[in-house]
Amino acid sequence: MLAFDLITEVNRNNGYSNLLLPQALASATLPERDRNLVTELVYGTLRMQGRHDWLLAQVSDRAWHEVDPGIIDIARLGVHQIHEMRIPDHAAVSATVEVARKCIGESKASFVNALLRNVTRRSIDDWFSPLTKMTDPLERLSIQYSHPQWIVSAYHDLLKDWDQVEAMLALNNIPAVPTLVSWPGYSTREDLIALGAQPTLYSEYGARLKAYPGSLDLIRHRLAGVQDEGSQLVASVFASIAKGGSWLDLCAGPGGKAALLSSIAAQRGITFTANELSIVRADLVRRVVHGARVLTGDGREIGQLGESFDAILIDAPCTGLGALRRRPEVRWRRTPQDLRELTHLARELIDAAIGSLSIGGILGFATCSPHLAETSVQMRDIARKYPQMELVDVSPYLPLELKDATRDGAMTLWTHRHGTDAMFLAVYRRKS
Repeated sequence: MLAFDLITEVNRNNGYSNLLLPQALASATLPERDRNLVTELVYGTLRMQGRHDWLLAQVSDRAWHEVDPGIIDIARLGVHQIHEMRIPDHAAVSATVEVARKCIGESKASFVNALLRNVTRRSIDDWFSPLTKMTDPLERLSIQYSHPQWIVSAYHDLLKDWDQVEAMLALNNIPAVPTLVSWPGYSTREDLIALGAQPTLYSEYGARLKAYPGSLDLIRHRLAGVQDEGSQLVASVFASIAKGGSWLDLCAGPGGKAALLSSIAAQRGITFTANELSIVRADLVRRVVHGARVLTGDGREIGQLGESFDAILIDAPCTGLGALRRRPEVRWRRTPQDLRELTHLARELIDAAIGSLSIGGILGFATCSPHLAETSVQMRDIARKYPQMELVDVSPYLPLELKDATRDGAMTLWTHRHGTDAMFLAVYRRKS
């Protein structure tokens, strides 16, 4: 029932699974085995619900888009147990129908029972054998790997190779091992390794640990954090290029990059400021920047502060297409229409940041999306609109081991190549 309640909150009330699930598990008295089961049911079902819907539409005697939302979510949970987990068919059907009875009523539970029993009458290979005959790779990969077609197309626009697209889609469906980050002055990577973590390949601050991070003293006492290696690289590469006495994280979000940057800045005697629009998230930032200044306001209005900064990072709001393995519902929540609003917002943030950047100062523009509209198109717009902004080739600042990770002078990471989220970072120096 907990898994169904969480999926309902995500799918029907726009909740965020990465926030709701940890909160629910923290307050529930469940043994470790059950905690792992709920985690896979929630994250896994959300990831694969497109594929599950394709199958359920074939066994339903009603148009799938007209079926009651409660039935849809419970049926998805059942199919996930049948096809994606090591649960016997009869047990998966029985447990799912029992949840349906308690949550949505007897009559709807009967429909769920009929759906799932139809699913179990054929093997998974039989159900998906029609995919082998599909000539359109876009349609086939969308169904097989449970991604909307527009996202599959966006990956192909950049990778230009269907095999690489398939590799990226497959990895989006594999849960990422938690990556820890040490904060200079408060912890070291050796501290993380001493806990049993394995050092990251590229980030000098990170280590991966197959454990629940919230139970670690370093995390609970805010001496270290949880942050994907790609995000760590955005912060560390930006910091290696940035100069001067004052840095600004214009869109600090929950504070991942701000925490690492503020620690690095403190070590160098640099003044650090974080800005965040949301009051709630600004409070989260305050918890991890160890006394650095945190502003709450719209980044597009930063000029009203009347200050200039020697380095500004814009971690722009984006579609998040590079972090789908960590945020399973994003693939279903974002649409192509979101691109117009998000790219326009990013351009306004760039305008504001350049207006508050010192002569000779450094601007970093980062996204957790590889989409052309959110990366290369923005770079072309900066080049056209701001001749005083000189692109800095990030190649000399990347770790020596990091290969095939640039595009047009910007850092471009890919999950299937680098094992990180697909992060992007372009860096500029203001000449005048």
